[in-house]
Amino acid sequence: MRTGLFAFVLLPFAVHAATLSSVPMQGGMLMPMIEYDADEGRLHVVMPEEAPQLTPLLVSHPADSFSAGAPWFPALDPSAQGLSFSRRYGWVMGVSSDPLPDGTAIWIRKVASDPALSIYAYQASPETWTPILGTGGSSNALYWNGMMFHPAFTAPPGTSELTATFEAYLADVETGAALAGTETEPMLFRFTNVPDGRPVLGAEIKLAVQWDSAATQWGLEWATSITSTVWNAVTNEVVVLDGAGTALLDLNAAGRVFRMRRLP
Repeated sequence: MRTGLFAFVLLPFAVHAATLSSVPMQGGMLMPMIEYDADEGRLHVVMPEEAPQLTPLLVSHPADSFSAGAPWFPALDPSAQGLSFSRRYGWVMGVSSDPLPDGTAIWIRKVASDPALSIYAYQASPETWTPILGTGGSSNALYWNGMMFHPAFTAPPGTSELTATFEAYLADVETGAALAGTETEPMLFRFTNVPDGRPVLGAEIKLAVQWDSAATQWGLEWATSITSTVWNAVTNEVVVLDGAGTALLDLNAAGRVFRMRRLP
């Protein structure tokens, strides 16, 4: 019996970045269910207990990006703002709802929200990314036709917990006026947030006092006025910047006067 040797060559697995044509939901649906109770003449809501994560694309899809022509690209793509986002929350009509009274419609109103949260009406085709519910100067209320609706919530990546509170109410179809006493219990949307790993930047303005770096036999002193008889040694570390000896001082030193004193 003849035997042979077989060589198996393991090639590295190639990860190909994808250009996404839609905005991921970032998890399963979380649906507040709104129902109308004809006996009470008002709306009620059943809220999910889970709090979704706002997650940047850099974390959920680290090799992917959005099309530069998509309206959500400036907000969500890692090469642009790279905001955290979630489409998990949405509204749906409860199966036990009574029919709405004639001449009425359901509206949803934002009652309160963390300033960092923005909200958009999203649609993949045709591509829609429209500020709603107070975002970008839009109205705090919008008409809802009772169909399943998943807005997109965004915020800068981070570790903070964010909330928004909504209520649904009945409004007159002709005038748009809210019908008092028909609103739901407050709907509290809770979000945790996810950082994307980017280093946190900081900035600080300093007052730079400079002199000839060769003058090592001199020390820097300060006083509150040029005629002062009390002068204090500047104890800040001296560094060389652009060839000059430099002391970097806090801006509250801007009102002081400085002199050089020959060291013993």
